[in-house]
Amino acid sequence: MTDQPVPRPRNEPGVLPAVSVVICAYTTARWEQFQAAVQSVLSQVPPPDEVVVVIDHCPELELLAREAMAPQGVHVVANTDVRGLSGARNTGTARATGDVIAFLDDDAVAEPGWLAGHARHYSDPTVLGVGGPVTPAWDNQAPLWFPTEFGWVVGCSYRGQPTTATPIRNPIGANMSFRRPVLTSVGGFARSLGRVGTSPVGCEETELSIRAATAYPQGRIMHEPGAAVRHHVPEARATWTYFRRRCWAEGRSKAQVRRLTSAQKALAAERVYVRRVLPEGVRRNLAEARRTRSWGLVLRASAICAGLAITVAGFLLGQAIQLRPSRPQPRHLLRAKR
Repeated sequence: MTDQPVPRPRNEPGVLPAVSVVICAYTTARWEQFQAAVQSVLSQVPPPDEVVVVIDHCPELELLAREAMAPQGVHVVANTDVRGLSGARNTGTARATGDVIAFLDDDAVAEPGWLAGHARHYSDPTVLGVGGPVTPAWDNQAPLWFPTEFGWVVGCSYRGQPTTATPIRNPIGANMSFRRPVLTSVGGFARSLGRVGTSPVGCEETELSIRAATAYPQGRIMHEPGAAVRHHVPEARATWTYFRRRCWAEGRSKAQVRRLTSAQKALAAERVYVRRVLPEGVRRNLAEARRTRSWGLVLRASAICAGLAITVAGFLLGQAIQLRPSRPQPRHLLRAKR
């Protein structure tokens, strides 16, 4: 499906489209954060046309959500797709009725103006989707060694991303919206990508955005700096162990995106990031370390180098696994199947 015209918006110019907000959740351990996410959406001005909460195969959480949120007009549904974030988002897309579907993570809080920031771009008929900044809300504070260039490790914005309204390849999954006809026409989120429970994988929004841009070459995805959210970062993610795991998983996920799309599209933004943003980060931190004699800045520069190396290693392994020919079965097993 290629070279389609962008679906015409049903809203008149200057009038906000009908927006459905989808929030996916999978565990009772984040109940308080989940409630805060829903309340931040309900308090938006103007409010969403509907809020759909998708519970990912957790009956206990589903019961809690129905009791607490249904009286507020929130639609609580169970994930009827495959387990994981991609399946839950697809379920939410199928249940939602708005012209635009905005996605918010269950551990993120939408800032005032978040929904209006997304919605205003859809008066432009060429806009396929919108993303906004994701600010980390650390349990304590960011580790001294953690580089801002690697904000994506904790699901947040990172140095090198745009800070003004401009077209982008893909938004961050914690804070994004798309036209519903675009989502449905390209087949939704890829089930082979996306988090399942606490596994640190992702890139489903990247792969979907590439598919949408391929299907609608006249369209574009916008970054809106005024549509901001705060994303909770638990202490467990403020560790070197998690940093390594997430970088490795990102490399593996990017290899999968490359297989599903193309090398050029899957890695276009990453090439700029690797060639410009990361070297500048190393130079900046080392220069500041010399001036202030701060050991922490040296660690940040080292973390940039290590994070890049781990991510590339994960990507190369993912590529090798995909290219490895499958082993032929022994003849006696083939005969047994006949």
